[in-house]
Parts: sequence; structure tokens; C-alpha cells
Amino acid sequence: MKWLELVTVAGATLVAAVTVVVLYSLGVRLTAIAADSRQASPGVKKSFAYICFGLCGLAVLFGLYLIIPYFSG
Repeated sequence: MKWLELVTVAGATLVAAVTVVVLYSLGVRLTAIAADSRQASPGVKKSFAYICFGLCGLAVLFGLYLIIPYFSG
């Protein structure tokens, strides 16, 4: 068994999972902050939240592209 490749895949999986969770959490937090009526510019925060959700969705779609053999070749 090639242990270095196993560690590489495990590390990439961990980094990807943490990235998706952080992007989603940041999007939820920014949405909650933008909903507060005392904020000066809720539109900017809401747009950054939507950007975070979009990047999270792109990461999920890229993962599906890598997993499903029909799409990757």
C-alpha cells in the first residue's frame, strides 16, 4: 500500500470538508448579521453571504464532478 498517497487523499479530503463547512457557516453568519436592523450596510454583507453560498455550491459540484465517472471522462 502506498501510504503517502493515502495521507495525501486524507489531507485533501479534510481541507475540502473544512473549507465547505467554513464557507457555509460564514454565509449563515453574514446573513444573520445582515438581517439585524441596526447594521449600516446590510446589502454588502448579504452579497458576501451569497458569494459564500455560491462558492460552497461550486465546491460541492466540483466534488461530484470528481466522484461521478460519467463526468470526468
